[in-house]
Amino acid sequence: MGKQLKVENCIQQCNMAEKNNNEFCEEDQQNLQILYEKFVILNKDLLRFGVSIVDLKKVCFRRKKLDNAVKERQKSVRYSGVIVAITIVGVVLISILLKIVFDSLMKTTLGTRCLLPNNYFIWEATRPVTDCNMCKDVKNILIFENITREEFRNYAYSSRPMLVKGAALHWPAMHTFTYNFFKEIYQKTEGAFESVEEECQILTFKTEFKSLEDVFSMPESRVLQKNSEKPWYVGWSNCHPEVLSIMREHYSIPHFLPEDAEHANMDYIFIGYEQGAVMHIDYISRLMWQAQLRGHKTWKLVPPPDCDHVCTGFSFRVEPGDIVLVDTRQWYHDTHIDAGELSLTVSSEYG
Repeated sequence: MGKQLKVENCIQQCNMAEKNNNEFCEEDQQNLQILYEKFVILNKDLLRFGVSIVDLKKVCFRRKKLDNAVKERQKSVRYSGVIVAITIVGVVLISILLKIVFDSLMKTTLGTRCLLPNNYFIWEATRPVTDCNMCKDVKNILIFENITREEFRNYAYSSRPMLVKGAALHWPAMHTFTYNFFKEIYQKTEGAFESVEEECQILTFKTEFKSLEDVFSMPESRVLQKNSEKPWYVGWSNCHPEVLSIMREHYSIPHFLPEDAEHANMDYIFIGYEQGAVMHIDYISRLMWQAQLRGHKTWKLVPPPDCDHVCTGFSFRVEPGDIVLVDTRQWYHDTHIDAGELSLTVSSEYG
């Protein structure tokens, strides 16, 4: 009888150790009670078969060691949870950092503040799937000469790339628009530089320029590409009323566009040498036309990635006086200027 009491005391000590462990849930306690009752019966049987108290204590001590092992395991699990949490936070922070780096890279490479928005990669990732009919069977630029408004009506709002030869040859801008022409306008018009920075956009592409004011501060040798000066190419939009009014005295809306078409209240100037814009699409609201006033430029058009299996890309060359019409919202494009030539274009949107 005394041996049985000692055994029960030993078991109760083990049970007390279990109860002190707050990590066990109610279901575990119930299971433990069932195990305890079976353990008591087992110990009684063992005592009847001559098992000593010392042997039973060893069993109890082993259980305590098991408890400690369980606690260590629980600590390890909690530690692993902390590691996982830190990893998740790290991934989020790295993602934010990569977005900042990506935006900075896009701004440096394409030199744009508004044409490509800050969330450019989100725009691209969420870009609607393209209807590949817009480029299916299109193998080259569609060329017109002396086209009338009536003849152009069927093409006006299509995504088919088009080139109207010589449509701007009669514009005074063919002769009056130069680097110095724009430099003088902006320097003498109050608020003109600020309007580009605050209301419009400046595209500095691969140059080191930070503003339009920097562009018009170049030494003459670089403007004219003398003495092996570094090439430059920039673009900007004009939304200052006075500047825009002066500019539009030298050109007009292309004569073949629909009479009821809506036109943007700002126009774009692109000027410079060698490589123009790198491959991209434009996030603008309307179709685009661009008049080549000086120099020769080669365009390369590539269909959207989701239409690679249906459509093919192609290139075409533009001469002074030509007007290009491309849906740059869908056609990826880049431009290259003939070596040694200054390219100057004016463009706008319609819809």
